[in-house]
Parts: sequence; C-alpha cells; structure tokens
Amino acid sequence: MIPDDAVERLMESALLIGAECEKANIQQWEIYANQGYGHSMEIEAGRISMASGGGEGGFGIRVVENGRYGYAHLVDTSSSKRAIEQALSIANRSPSIEGFELPGNQSASNVGGMKDKAILDMTPEDLLEQGDQVLTRVSELDSRAVAVGGGIGVGAGAGAIVTSNGIEYGGVYTSHGIGIHVSIDEDEQLTSSYEGESSRKLLSDVTSSVDKAVHWSQITREKIPGGETEDCPVLMTSDGFSPLFSVVVPSAVKGERLARGESFWSGKMNQMVIADHLSLTDDGLMEGGMSSGSRDDEGVPCRTQKIVESGRLTGELWSTRDAAKSVAEGKVDSAESTGSASRGGHTSPPLCGCNDLILSSSAKSHDRDRLIEEMDNGYIVHSVMGAHTANPTSGDFSVTTSTILRVEGGTVIGAISQAGLSGNMAKALNGRVVLGDSSKRKGSYSTGSMHVPDVLLMDGLRINPA
Repeated sequence: MIPDDAVERLMESALLIGAECEKANIQQWEIYANQGYGHSMEIEAGRISMASGGGEGGFGIRVVENGRYGYAHLVDTSSSKRAIEQALSIANRSPSIEGFELPGNQSASNVGGMKDKAILDMTPEDLLEQGDQVLTRVSELDSRAVAVGGGIGVGAGAGAIVTSNGIEYGGVYTSHGIGIHVSIDEDEQLTSSYEGESSRKLLSDVTSSVDKAVHWSQITREKIPGGETEDCPVLMTSDGFSPLFSVVVPSAVKGERLARGESFWSGKMNQMVIADHLSLTDDGLMEGGMSSGSRDDEGVPCRTQKIVESGRLTGELWSTRDAAKSVAEGKVDSAESTGSASRGGHTSPPLCGCNDLILSSSAKSHDRDRLIEEMDNGYIVHSVMGAHTANPTSGDFSVTTSTILRVEGGTVIGAISQAGLSGNMAKALNGRVVLGDSSKRKGSYSTGSMHVPDVLLMDGLRINPA
C-alpha cells in the first residue's frame, strides 16, 4: 500500500526545500511533509456502491522572521522557491510576536503501535470481502434491517518534519476503520443507528459495529408516549457523550483560551472544576493512539499530561506560537509548548489541540445495567444531533436525539420518538457523575481522540420529549 522508502523520499525532498530556505537567508524555517495512501469502499442501500483507492500529500513551509511568520504549501519540490517567496511575503505582512521562535530539537520517546503490517498488506479484494461480511451480518441479525450507508477503509501514511533548529523526524502510521448506518423501516416506522470504530491495528472484528447498530435500531422501535419536559438524570453512552465532550472540553483546556477568558475554566487554575473523583489526562504517548506519537506536528516531544487531577484543574495545552503570543500580550507570565500542536495536513499550519484525551474516575465504575439501576428514573441517550453547536466558552448545549430510552424504577420501559437534550457540560461534570467500566476511543469534532466511557450525569441536564 505504501512504498518501503516513503519516509526517506519525504525526508530527502524536505531537506531540499530546507536548503532553498537557507539560500534565501531565512532566519528560521520548518518543512512539514506527508503522503497518504489508502483503499476504501462505500455501502449504500444495502450493497457495496463504490470501491476506490489512491493517495495524496505535499509539503508545508513555515518561516519565521523576527517573530513574524508566514505559511505556504506545495505539492512537489519544483515549486519550492515560489512557495518560499509566498511564505516570506505573508510573514512580512504579519504582526510580530515578541519571543516567538520555532522549537529546538529535543530527545523524544519512541511510541509503538503506530503501524500494523497486516494493514499494509491489505488489498482492495480484502476490503470487499470485509464489506460482504458486514452486509451478511446485517441480514443475519434482522431480516428487516438494511445497511443504508457507511463504508470501510484502510490507510497508511508517511510523515516527516525538518527544521532549521535541528529537528529531523519521520515515520509511518496505519489505520483501519468502519462506519455503518443501519435502518429498520417497517409498519410506517423508521428507526436507525450509526456506529463506527477505528484503530491503528487491523480491526479484529469489523462486524461488532454492525451488532451495535442493529441492536439500537431494534430497541428504539418499542415506542412509548413522550412525557413532560423535566430536569432528570441522563445516562449517556460513550457514543452519545463523546460528540458533546469533544466540542466543549478540548477547547476549554487550551492555554490561549484560558488566558483570554474564553473558557468556562478561565481563572480557575488549581481550583476544583469537576467532581472530585474525576480526572482528565492528555496522553500523547499512548501506544497505538490515533492522535499520539513521539513528537507533535511541529516536532516537539509529546508527553502525558494531567489536565484535571481529582477534580482540580492543574494543566493546560499549548502550541509554540500560542504560548509566545500569550506571554507577549501579557496574558500569562510564562508558557511553553506542551507538545500539543496538530495539523489537518500539509496545507495547514500547526494549531493547539489535544492528543488522546482520557476521562477517568477514582471511584467505582459500573457496567451499563448497574448504571441504569443507579439512575432509577431518567433517560438513556445513545446519539445526539447538533453537537457542533455546543458553546465551548460557556459549556451550554442544546441538541436533539432520536436514540433515547425512558427508564423508570431502574428498568428500561421503552423508547420515545425524539427529544431535546440541553444543559451545561461544566455544571453537569461538577455534579453527581458515575462512569461506566469500559472506556472507548472515539473521534472528535475538534482535534485529537476522546477516550470516554458511558457517563451517568445526575445533575444539570434537561430532557424535552417531542
């Protein structure tokens, strides 16, 4: 899937572009390079609709002159001089940030599990076979169920970074993922569920997401009338909780937002901000982590950092530029990169973001059945729509869900067609919270990966049944 010498090729080209920067007498420069390859297949209306493969990549150039920086990107080295001129032109028109310099080279830990040879050996035929397994599994579980959308993909990428300050680093990473949308349309009633999973390693069972999707499509068919709007406990499965969590919490722990008063935790460093048994850890060194690695996307060594310890805010995330800018503006006395820079690819300069963010508890955790008993009366929410509209400054959110179950006396009594869910994430996490006993990796609306279990929020949420 990927050439054996992919990293070497990228590194060689990056060094050539760096040499052009030296000829142009640029004070500081950074060349970021990546190349991705992959195979994918799409599912639509119960059948495989398309299979495709290919690759893309390029180079990003960041230059820094007297605290001013500019960025440009290119596809091949033949246009490097022009791209360098563009980056310099942008830098000359940009405001100077006192003290802003590109990071220097530091020793970094080796992080394993970034690539799996089994993925590298995957062929399009292997992927089509997995697609057949998925479609077969759907019909086996429920003859009424149809895989109306989704797909499976495998990918491999090579990345490299070279800087004027001595950083030369590169590596290969792989991924395997599935997303499946299952619907049951019968007796003028449509229920559906979307499930997904991804990993650096070859997924051991691509049909496990199918099982969940069919299950939730089935159990939400037993409709009961909606009740009154009420403030009540809500058990959010990891699938329902992670979208809201990923919009609100990673933004709240960025150092620049905290310094600017744009986080609901601004001014609360070393104070209690969530329940005293909860902790937040940003693990940039997680083996096989989808957002971890030896270095971040500007070459700074990654680290494992406690953001919240036993309910107390103790840490924050910084990229190099954000740290220098906040110090220069007098927002903070001191700040430095925490190895938290990330990019969307070679076309984007590095921005601050989390790596693999983990929500954990020192209190006893429970399986889902026990959480339902603990809730007594309330609702279970498995998915939400509109999570991207949540306010990362205040923590307020108002979303809708059509995958919601009513619980009375610790027993699920049925599903309601649709409901609104509103509340404030900061207040909810600072109330009575009980975590499930298994954490799952989920994607993010922002940056990084979220590792969250089922979460029972006893306070601060309101359900408005349709």
